[in-house]
Amino acid sequence: MAYSPTEWRTIEPAAREAEKQAVAHPERRDLFLCHAWADREDSAKDLCDELESANASVWFSEKDVGLGTSLLREIDKGLRNSRIGIVLVTPALLKSIEEDGIAEKELSALLATDRVIPVAHGTTFEALREVSPLLAARSGLSTDGSSLREVATKVAAAAAALGEVV
Repeated sequence: MAYSPTEWRTIEPAAREAEKQAVAHPERRDLFLCHAWADREDSAKDLCDELESANASVWFSEKDVGLGTSLLREIDKGLRNSRIGIVLVTPALLKSIEEDGIAEKELSALLATDRVIPVAHGTTFEALREVSPLLAARSGLSTDGSSLREVATKVAAAAAALGEVV
């Protein structure tokens, strides 16, 4: 996977952390997908599918939380058993953060680590900064000018610690 120098500066810290995690915890999934509930059947599912197409193993609530189980407990396990967290930043996520939804809890856990990559989709980092300055301060990727597939491929490669600067 080839990154521009700017993209590599964005992805490199998470890729290095993923590399450490892969050595210490080979059983963990590559990515935990944090998303707004409203995006679960649209952009979050599309991103999950693209990440899996790029050979990333993804914890995604729509696939990993069984009927009759505690959603929060399963999220906690998913966070613990994933190397990197990707936050799909959409208008719905911005609203969810402001309303202290479940995504807010996931986000709090992810921000406590150096293992988070925000992906702006249908919104901007400027809009994110108004809602979550801490997440907006993390370098991330945007689908503005890139397809969801291109972004997913770059994130998947970083999570697998396969990236290099081009």
